[in-house]
Amino acid sequence: MRTTQTWRISLPPKLLREAEKVARGEGSTKSELVRAALRMYIEERGWRKLQLQTALRAKTLGINSEEKVARLVHALRK
Repeated sequence: MRTTQTWRISLPPKLLREAEKVARGEGSTKSELVRAALRMYIEERGWRKLQLQTALRAKTLGINSEEKVARLVHALRK
């Protein structure tokens, strides 16, 4: 049984050439390059979501500057 599935995607010629060049330069396949890029994108998206949630929570708590964050951290460490 296969553990992977195949996707058909379309890329502009310039992006395809650049991807092929990167894959060759790293000694990997185009599939490995796309998998790595997707993992990075998904991880970055998760961080952006966490940053947004944190910013919204900070706003509701009235934390609107790095100085306030530093004071809170200092107070909690005492």
